Amino acid sequence: MHTVHISAKADYGMRALLELTAAYRDNPKQLIKGEAISKAQDVPVKFLEGILRQLRQSGIVASQRGAEGGYRLDRSPNEVTIADVVRALDGPLAAVRGQRPEDVVYAGPSEHLREVWIAVRAAMRDVLEHITLADVASNDLPTTVAALLDEPGAWQRRSS
Repeated sequence: MHTVHISAKADYGMRALLELTAAYRDNPKQLIKGEAISKAQDVPVKFLEGILRQLRQSGIVASQRGAEGGYRLDRSPNEVTIADVVRALDGPLAAVRGQRPEDVVYAGPSEHLREVWIAVRAAMRDVLEHITLADVASNDLPTTVAALLDEPGAWQRRSS
């Protein structure tokens, strides 16, 4: 199992979606150009366009071509979770050597390792499926998630 890795694609996608969330609050139909999002979040425009295309294919973003075109959220920011975004851009939340944790089989003393990987996935789901774009944009994280930030050592880096 890899370290928990937030890909550049997921990070850039979230940042773009938070720009669109801010625009949605003013006017849900307002279109924002990819170039404007790129500048606002200091994200390479070509990479961002590919990310926005994937988010459109997943039904999170809508787009319109032309001089007046751009991007907007296709769903309310209250309905889009971080898990939705990560899955749209990177696939399943947790994988073991490219397989779903429940599909991995171990023998002998490692027999119950699969349960650990499934628990890791459940913990990630517990956080990422309960935070929406609206929550992040308004800094209104669920109390269970906010409590994790107050855990001893939560902000401390561990040596490798």
